[in-house]
Amino acid sequence: MPRIMCFDYGNKRTGIAVTDPLQMFATGLETIHPKDIIDYVKKYLLTEQVELFVVGEPKQTDGSPSQTAQNVKGFITILKKNFPSIPIAMMDERYTTKLAAAAIAQSGMKKAAHKDKYLIDTVAATIILQSYMEKKSLGF
Repeated sequence: MPRIMCFDYGNKRTGIAVTDPLQMFATGLETIHPKDIIDYVKKYLLTEQVELFVVGEPKQTDGSPSQTAQNVKGFITILKKNFPSIPIAMMDERYTTKLAAAAIAQSGMKKAAHKDKYLIDTVAATIILQSYMEKKSLGF
């Protein structure tokens, strides 16, 4: 069974997570610079099948689009252009960065890890993907 790949897109960093082949668990891959995403995904697709991209949808607390929503739309356009056969789903990413930072803090990692923005973005992508999978399993 192909995997699902998730992106927590940002102008400086993009966290990436994937499911296992059975689509039961989300695992963080890494955080990379946005300019490197397409090459990274092309290389990943040489060894793994991906049936769906999930992209974190930035929203304000009231549900309206956040300031970075336009950048995410541009990223989605680039994904569609480079990978037209892979559908894209959006998933609300509100609070995922805070949840990721809290999870890292509670994990027992050294204090330096608590402020590692690359690690936080990878964990945030994992949280977004896990939320998507839970929503999907509930039939939404």
